Amino acid sequence: MNRFLKLMEESIKDIKELMPWDLEERLAKNPDLLIVDVREPEEFAAMHIPHSISAPRGILESCVDWDYDDTIPELVRSRDKEVVVVCRSGNRSLMAAFSMIVLGYKNVASLKTGLRGWNDYEQSLIDQTGKEVDIDDAEEYFTSVVRDDQRTPADWAGY
Repeated sequence: MNRFLKLMEESIKDIKELMPWDLEERLAKNPDLLIVDVREPEEFAAMHIPHSISAPRGILESCVDWDYDDTIPELVRSRDKEVVVVCRSGNRSLMAAFSMIVLGYKNVASLKTGLRGWNDYEQSLIDQTGKEVDIDDAEEYFTSVVRDDQRTPADWAGY
């Protein structure tokens, strides 16, 4: 049985990843770069990179194609643009970048470290009203909290 991180290691070796400082540099050089945030809508509303668009991972494939309720025209028309996919930590964005490449996107990268790393690098995040989010508030928001019942049980060894 594959676990999530093992699946990613095996399947998505060729996806380009950018560090936060690389994305900052790419944005300075290419103002048309499209940032696609694949977190859930409530996560996007809480905070996101300015000028990014929301295309949740669960419906991404219908967001990037015509004739769906979820179609995002700007995203469909961006197959030849530089696209950087972001999420909280850089895992969902890797899977999303892989899907986008399979669906014909030519220049896709994932933000390694995700928005947690973007915030650690002290880059701007805004909420749904456009108000800048305090770096410390963002850090608290992005801190992972895994309950005891979500941890690998001792008798789960070997999977």
